[in-house]
Amino acid sequence: MVLGAAALGLGPSSALAQPMAGEATVAADCATHTDAVGGRGTGHVDRDTNSVAPAKAAAMEAELSRVLAAKGLARDSAGTVVKAKPGGGTQFASPTVSVYWHVITDGTNGKVSPTQIGKQISVLDAAYAASGFDFALAGTDTTVNSQWYNLRQGSRAEKQMKTQLRKGGDAALNIYSANLSGGLLGWATFPTSNIGSMDGVVILDQSVPGGTAANYNEGDTATHEVGHWMGLYHTFQGGCTGSGDYVDDTPAEASPAYQCPVGRDTCTASGTDPIHNFMDYTYDSCMNTFTTGQTARMQSSWTAYRA
Repeated sequence: MVLGAAALGLGPSSALAQPMAGEATVAADCATHTDAVGGRGTGHVDRDTNSVAPAKAAAMEAELSRVLAAKGLARDSAGTVVKAKPGGGTQFASPTVSVYWHVITDGTNGKVSPTQIGKQISVLDAAYAASGFDFALAGTDTTVNSQWYNLRQGSRAEKQMKTQLRKGGDAALNIYSANLSGGLLGWATFPTSNIGSMDGVVILDQSVPGGTAANYNEGDTATHEVGHWMGLYHTFQGGCTGSGDYVDDTPAEASPAYQCPVGRDTCTASGTDPIHNFMDYTYDSCMNTFTTGQTARMQSSWTAYRA
């Protein structure tokens, strides 16, 4: 079930869009996942509808190791990126991430104020500070285009929008705010060795601080999506078995957590479910944590693909 705008408390500017008749879809040139305002019962709101298959995750993990090795780097037992020789030392240099914000409107709906954008940047800074990343707004533009505003993932409209608007190099974070078809909260690309025009983060306009997406209007949709852009999987990736999210210090989790279910424990492995982690599906008010292992993974991915 996908919850409609009324169920989410969204105003008229976020009425859910339907794909236009005859609109073709296109394959993205980066690996993507989708986060959705949908549900599995009353109060259960999905951020995601498209998990990464274990085989795909394993291939992405192997690629990360190959790219680091080509740079003379490796990861130690804690996942920290180091020179590929004994005593090589940490090789991550803390960056300031340039953010280009693209406000998409239909001429009436979708306007995001400079104040809201500033607050969203502050939310990202607070969430990622301990991981060694900070964010600086490098530019904002507004585009009036109803087809781009009522946006569907993988559509011709998305490809046109990103091809025309994306700014900066591999290290630049491009954020597109719009009204997302199907009740979606957002989607993002994972970093790869072939970063192209589709690279970036798309978020529901009303998920920014002060927006009208009830329980999802404190800015952590962007925090969550930027986590994927930095190379993180969901905390429940792979469930209770296998390699999971490729991070050792996030307890195994069988399925997404919704709302803020304290004490939830879905796997027999040690540790309760990481419901406060930014990469789970809980309310914005419940999210407040990246682990040390997630930090190491983000830093490794950044060094491999974006530095």
